[in-house]
Amino acid sequence: MREVVVTGGGTGIGFAIAAAFAGQGDKVTITGRREQVLREAADKLGASYAVFDAASPVAVQEALAHLPATVDVLVNNAGGNTNLDRQKIENDLMDLAEAWWANLNANLMSAVLVTTALLPRLSKGGRIVSIGSIAARGTGSGSYGAAKAAMESWTADLAAELGSKATANVVAPGLVVDTEFFRGRLTPEGVRHRVESTRNGRAGTPDDIAETVVFLASPGAGHLTGQVLHVNGGAYLGR
Repeated sequence: MREVVVTGGGTGIGFAIAAAFAGQGDKVTITGRREQVLREAADKLGASYAVFDAASPVAVQEALAHLPATVDVLVNNAGGNTNLDRQKIENDLMDLAEAWWANLNANLMSAVLVTTALLPRLSKGGRIVSIGSIAARGTGSGSYGAAKAAMESWTADLAAELGSKATANVVAPGLVVDTEFFRGRLTPEGVRHRVESTRNGRAGTPDDIAETVVFLASPGAGHLTGQVLHVNGGAYLGR
């Protein structure tokens, strides 16, 4: 039985990932900022939970007491496009800077902070999987795409740092339905447009991402490290 930590594990992709690991008998701890959401998710999963903001150095440090003493698998799933929660102010450089900081903190720094804090606890043969995005490959989304691109670069360095001790990879989804990502703003036309860019003619699901993460955490993926696995139905071709 492995110890698995999934940040942002209360809903959507994070919950599906946590459920996949719990379903194969692993001991799972989910994290996030909303206690009620986490508590309800943990009850469904038979998992533990820790409430903290993964983008806050102080909060991450304080949360260590509530996280496993040994970590076999860390999934950095916390994040999202923070621009969807902001009201843009035109021609305001401070607003622009804050918007970029918000996405970098939510998507890059959350992964960097939690990973760095847990590295001393990472077991030999451990796995670190971070959830990126198709947006990192020039498909738009401004500061969100830039933050996910930075995650890919950081993961390459992390893989080199870990060497033979553990692996570090990125799973980069395309459109995934049944999540909170779009805050209810994605229209049927938006879905249709995105699905048309795929090769297999469908949107992704949280389970599609979860199964890929489980594979990367398996013994069979021990020679995969520093990689980006694109799970998008062929909307972006990794070549």
